[in-house]
Amino acid sequence: MEEQEILLETGTNEFEMLEFYVDETTADGKGSERCFFGMNVAKVMEVIESPNLKSESYAVNPCFLGAIPLRDLVLPVLDLSIWLGMERTRHEHENVIVTQFSNSVQGFLVSGVIEIHRLNWQDLIPPGKFIRMMETKSIIGMVKKDQHFIQLLDLEHIVSVLNPKATEETWQTSVRASENYKVLVADDSPTIRKMLEKNLTQANFEVEIVQNGEEAYQFLVGLKNRAVEEQKDIREYLDIVISDIEMPLLDGFTLTKQIKQDAVLNSVPVILYSSIITDELRHKGESVKADFQVSKPDLNQMAMTAIELIERQRK
Repeated sequence: MEEQEILLETGTNEFEMLEFYVDETTADGKGSERCFFGMNVAKVMEVIESPNLKSESYAVNPCFLGAIPLRDLVLPVLDLSIWLGMERTRHEHENVIVTQFSNSVQGFLVSGVIEIHRLNWQDLIPPGKFIRMMETKSIIGMVKKDQHFIQLLDLEHIVSVLNPKATEETWQTSVRASENYKVLVADDSPTIRKMLEKNLTQANFEVEIVQNGEEAYQFLVGLKNRAVEEQKDIREYLDIVISDIEMPLLDGFTLTKQIKQDAVLNSVPVILYSSIITDELRHKGESVKADFQVSKPDLNQMAMTAIELIERQRK
């Protein structure tokens, strides 16, 4: 096995991040400050040179610059600096990062691209008061590299805010469990946590919410110790775990691997979801023995899938 394959083996809590930057004009207008950002390489198709689009007054959002042809695609391009509330120092040669996730393709205009880093989710500092952000919900966390900090972007949040109607439709559900089931949900996005809680509560679930895989695992260890002490089956305390894949400290793949390797916890079914789940990437969830995987465009099926998994296991 090659070194890269070892580093990126599923369940090792590692991921690859593309580092890029936006040059922001200083307050006095005489200089610029370089601000560093990152995005998960799994969402990046390619990087192209910017065609120098300009925002039009009729655009739905000021950050929308229009669309450009890219082979057999029509690529919508978003000015990331406008979205983040930054005054970008313009250069002759800038880049558009072409991304694909949640069954959609879009480009993000940035000042320039640096390189790809292999990182551990444990190194990612969750959002907090130290993150320099105008729109903090757009940031998953930050990581220190060399002498600067890189802020990892939540691309799904950006796209969902730009198209709220489509996002709301994604979360609609009409199913309801015949009895009250207990579910643990792990997600670092406040928006997704809120919508999942609403969706599952309507479907007759008792919902416990945590912000990342590390918090989820500590919660599960607490339930495990209680089950062992009271000599009961773990499923008397919890019916299912639903987890995002991309999270600071501990990702969904590694969380699932730890659950399935535990003699007490392994009977609890696990659903993984992400915008990067594709037919080609499903093998990663299968390798850590996830019971089901849901792509974010199909999150309206989450409650129904959870009910079916629980009832199938009980039979």
